[in-house]
Amino acid sequence: MNVIGSRPDGWWRDRRGAQRALVEQLRAFAGEGGHEVTVVFDGSPYAVEGPTGGVRVLFASRTGRDAADDDIAALARRDATALTVVTSDADLAARVKAHGAEVAGAGSFRRLLDRE
Repeated sequence: MNVIGSRPDGWWRDRRGAQRALVEQLRAFAGEGGHEVTVVFDGSPYAVEGPTGGVRVLFASRTGRDAADDDIAALARRDATALTVVTSDADLAARVKAHGAEVAGAGSFRRLLDRE
């Protein structure tokens, strides 16, 4: 949600639509660069419509504060090899760096996606 929230374009009026749009941008990013991409959303799981094309879409395993962050940190703990976590959350950044992951800022990653 850091990437979605990095641009105040009214995403909060259609959270699922914003999530679907991000998945589409991530699909293009993954396909063009040969990247493996996992996105972890907060909120209730739903079926993401259309092809995800190399993008693994996960939903936080629980509700509440830092739910997705905890799942992202767990992914980094299991395997931070060549892993870059995109976040603007300093606490999450510190947690994943402690496991060896790289961190990229959400705003700069959003600008990269917008150029794709």
